[in-house]
Amino acid sequence: MTAAEAPAAEAPRDPETADVVVIGAGPTGLLLAGDLAAAGLHVILLERRARTAANLTRAFAVHARTLELLDARGLADELVSTGRRIDRVRPFGGIALSLQRLRSRYPFVLITPQYETEKLLERRALSTGAVIRYDREVIEVRQDLEPGTVAVDFRTPGGIHRIHARHAVGTDGVRSTVRRALGLPFPGQAVIRSMILADVRLTHPPEDLLAVNGTADAFAFLVPFGDGWYRAIAWHRDSHAAEGDPADLEELRAITTTALGTDHGMHDPRWISRLRSDERQVPSYRVGRVFLAGDAAHVHSPAGGLGMNTGLQDAANLSWKLAAALHGQSPDPEALLDSYHRERHPVGRLVLRTSGALVRVVMAAGPLRRTARNLGARLLGRIGPAQDRALATVSGLGISYPPPPGTRRPAGRRAPDIALAGGQRLYEALRAGGFVLITPPGAATPPATPLTHAHWRDGARTACALVRPDGYLAWSAPAATDAELTAAVGAWLLPRRPTPGGPAQNA
Repeated sequence: MTAAEAPAAEAPRDPETADVVVIGAGPTGLLLAGDLAAAGLHVILLERRARTAANLTRAFAVHARTLELLDARGLADELVSTGRRIDRVRPFGGIALSLQRLRSRYPFVLITPQYETEKLLERRALSTGAVIRYDREVIEVRQDLEPGTVAVDFRTPGGIHRIHARHAVGTDGVRSTVRRALGLPFPGQAVIRSMILADVRLTHPPEDLLAVNGTADAFAFLVPFGDGWYRAIAWHRDSHAAEGDPADLEELRAITTTALGTDHGMHDPRWISRLRSDERQVPSYRVGRVFLAGDAAHVHSPAGGLGMNTGLQDAANLSWKLAAALHGQSPDPEALLDSYHRERHPVGRLVLRTSGALVRVVMAAGPLRRTARNLGARLLGRIGPAQDRALATVSGLGISYPPPPGTRRPAGRRAPDIALAGGQRLYEALRAGGFVLITPPGAATPPATPLTHAHWRDGARTACALVRPDGYLAWSAPAATDAELTAAVGAWLLPRRPTPGGPAQNA
């Protein structure tokens, strides 16, 4: 129902104000809200569900780049303790790819239920001061009912309410109300029309942590959560059932047996569902004061486990930009906010292509295509640089952004976890939530600038680097004078101005 369809008697009551309203309390929304609240902003997070459903979770893979971003928030080690690590994968052709090749503190895929990620992010968001309200159904989002604001109307059992905010972010999933309110299309197509997902018990667990295989007619995937439950994904070429049609254990067992040769004694599903998998992407991640992130902006097949990771990385890119704009720290806040779409939309497009390629390889029909698939996998296993590129793409470590104006590479690339003086790591320094300037000892800190100034552990290094809050290089130079450091930092940051009570007034 839209606001126009609501009864006239249900006019919004007593509008309140916020700096940012986030709509959707999945992992993307929770990370974003926690970041914004940690930056000192008044954030309200609205969620349609009464509470998070702990066992109805689709995502389970956390990749290396996402773990690095969680490390920059002091959360990675705790999340790692909830799951199991996969440090090698066996694609088609009988070869094994070692994730130990990843140049990261986290050279593995973490397998953990999405609800573990959500619990951690929810606790962090609440601890930083974010306001989370469940059982709130957003029904309309409109801009400039009052100048310079977004009006978000939502329904509760007690009626219709409204929040006025400086910005709103839709992280409300593939059926996003925010996206529809903006009038944005969601072009794309269905790539898998009938796929079964379930969490099951196994009498005879597979020897490998990850069991996956595809035949001419079927595909199946089994991965453990570490608590006795296994996520099962299965697809059969001859299944034409529609999304939402009933799925049962016998069908899941039959498809799994066709693909893997056994169903591993599958029993006692705690939930089972049939769904359709689409490839879609919204054309613009920003419309005025409203942004889209996560599945509200892009959706694709589960191949590669990229969905939740991409959404979390969207949030990490957007949060510091909104904070800098609302705190008046950016020399050009509109350009900074525009850069969210400019940087993340190509990443979403890459993820769609990557996931789509993986699912089409899995679903290869005919002996010639399957032979070519297996041959390609064996070649990949023998060519180190090709492995590195493939693993960097899927893990997120290879994602980079265009160099900012006036800079050149390596600006725009991911910053590795550099060793700093005093025994600190870069991603520990990023936990302050701001930029990190790395210089040789003796360099002056740019005056009145809100950043962390650190030094190389190797005191002989002369290089200087400015790292963004999301762990990407903003600028670097082989050496720099104090004046050059001040100019480089000044291209990104102005001195912080005090923000009066209530919503920020200096956006």
